[in-house]
Amino acid sequence: MIYHLFEYIKDLDIPGQGLFQYLSFRAIISFTTALLISIFAGKSIIGWLQKKQIGETIRDLGLEGQMSKKGTPTMGGIIIFISIMIPVLLFSDLTNIYTILLIISTVWFFLIGFADDYIKVFRKNKEGMSEKGKLIAQGAMALAVGLAVCFSDDIVIRENVSISDNITLAATEDSLSVDPDMVFPDVEKIDVIKSTKTTIPFVKGHEFDYKWLSPLKGTWGWYCKWAIYVAMIVIVITACSNGVNLTDGMDGLAAGTSAIVGVVLGIFAWLGGNIVNADYLNIMYIPGSGEVAVFMSALVGALIGFLWYNTYPAQVFMGDTGSLMLGGIIGVTAVLIRKELLIPVLCGVFFAESVSVLMQRTYFKYTRKKYGEGRRIFKMAPLHHHYQKEGIAALISKPAKALPEAKIVTRFWIIGMILAVITIALLKIR
Repeated sequence: MIYHLFEYIKDLDIPGQGLFQYLSFRAIISFTTALLISIFAGKSIIGWLQKKQIGETIRDLGLEGQMSKKGTPTMGGIIIFISIMIPVLLFSDLTNIYTILLIISTVWFFLIGFADDYIKVFRKNKEGMSEKGKLIAQGAMALAVGLAVCFSDDIVIRENVSISDNITLAATEDSLSVDPDMVFPDVEKIDVIKSTKTTIPFVKGHEFDYKWLSPLKGTWGWYCKWAIYVAMIVIVITACSNGVNLTDGMDGLAAGTSAIVGVVLGIFAWLGGNIVNADYLNIMYIPGSGEVAVFMSALVGALIGFLWYNTYPAQVFMGDTGSLMLGGIIGVTAVLIRKELLIPVLCGVFFAESVSVLMQRTYFKYTRKKYGEGRRIFKMAPLHHHYQKEGIAALISKPAKALPEAKIVTRFWIIGMILAVITIALLKIR
């Protein structure tokens, strides 16, 4: 709103109002605002949660220090949600299609998580929403995003982008694309297209087109390629939402790892939304997607502020209110900036957590049917609990002794940072 206010009164030439034209300034101020709201409002919200006795119900799984967490306030995702939305509404371009989709998605996934926690806390149903119900709700939003990508005229990519050597670039590095007053002779040569292309490493041009998966050609081939693309979008967003949800089992684990992912997605959005950077790095140029960097800055600021209270020993848990929302935001962002195929690397921690649960369930059911008793691959799933458990027979028995929770979380953060660096490095690997 402040961004649009300064746009409206730009003719008044108020000192400093031009700063709001720059993505970097709005990203910094969004980060700072979200951080401060999360820290200072977080304390009041935690107090309110305690007053309402909105505490975590703990099942005794035999994990060290587990029962001491009983009664710790949950639904702390409310802190993250408020801390994201306020700076986004203040400093983002609210007419930008990418911002609009991210706001709608954030609210939707927040409501799914809130409903799940509400059932657990207030209706005393430990199972919360049914898995089927959550998947349908997640899939509905993911499908809406997929259809928007398919049909919106504002979601395009540009091909044949090149900046002539004789053009003097603006002094700024981070306007919405380039300096709006600058004339680019080659701009008419840039092809604006609706495309099913996305980013993939290790190949020339860093591009993969979903139409290559279509068995059909012609008109039906056109429908088929978009159907495949939309189906992939639904899978990615749903998987990300559930992946973060499964990771949220230790103090600071989901929040810290999500913050790392958010930084990388923000960098990708800023680079891909800038014609100069896209040309220099030879990556896909997506007009308008730079606004996503402002949103992701707010996300990272909110998460770092939340970690003030969520690190070990946690004073509040984000609950499904936070984890389902964070995963949804990550998935939607990756799709909008055409980086969804990098998710298995960038979100390797979430991916491993999800795969560990699938492997454990599948192997347990298989061995129970074959041998009459279920057997385990990991001592416990999701994966982070494997390192907390001891005295359980499993195919993977190391480490023999349980590790302290804080050490497990820190090591997962380090792995997340390594994967983040690798993902960024893939921009230059062909």
